[in-house]
Amino acid sequence: AEDGYLFVRGLHRRDDVLAARAELLERLERAGAIDPGASLMDGMIKPGVPSSAWWQELNHGAAATKGPRFTALVEGRPVMDFFGRFLGRDPLTFDFKWLRVVGTGEFTGAHLDNVYMGRGSANLYTTWTPIGDTPMDLGALAVLTGSHRLEAFAYLRETYGQMDVDRDHVEGWFTSDPTELVDRFGGRWATADFRAGDALIFTMFTLHGSLTNVTNRFRITCDTRYQPADEPADERWVGEKPKAHYAWRADQMVPMVEARKRWGI
Repeated sequence: AEDGYLFVRGLHRRDDVLAARAELLERLERAGAIDPGASLMDGMIKPGVPSSAWWQELNHGAAATKGPRFTALVEGRPVMDFFGRFLGRDPLTFDFKWLRVVGTGEFTGAHLDNVYMGRGSANLYTTWTPIGDTPMDLGALAVLTGSHRLEAFAYLRETYGQMDVDRDHVEGWFTSDPTELVDRFGGRWATADFRAGDALIFTMFTLHGSLTNVTNRFRITCDTRYQPADEPADERWVGEKPKAHYAWRADQMVPMVEARKRWGI
């Protein structure tokens, strides 16, 4: 609670994680994104594959997140039982799952999840699950410890942290430079070499982002959300066909640099 995250080694059964990994890699292989000269489970990127090709194939109609092995991983007994104990009541997971397939040189900038899904329960948590061993050079996730509660981050949480990307049409990442946050506000970044089975759980107001993938392998991870079942859920992410971001378009976005000028941060 003090640091804004919980790092759980072995939350998931390793065999379940690897089964989900195989299911996803088979889709990537069918899309022609995997190096045919390497072992499938290594997730080696086929040279010359454009990122848009494999991303569109894997995520078309969100079919990849409906596979039985993937579903068993993120909605199965181990994780749901954990959140039942963690929340002290029956848990609900968003129907929408955020699958990430990250190529060489790619990363996720520092941000708060509340700007994407802040319309429901205040007791909503993100679980970041590496689908396979994910060392730091593959682009592991990092969290800025204490950013959810430290006074130095209060104004950031009250301004940037209270925006809604669909309502305000502002870019979601606060910055692409993680060192800027430490230099200006304090705190420290924490990450690890993650193993299949591990999970990183954090609040909607914990700043986080990823390291850069400097390998020639895909980083396959998933972000899933859990909250008490008896509290309201953000309507964008639940239901048989969640509507997701209905008003967030790149060509209409206010650049974060402009929004930060308005906020004075």
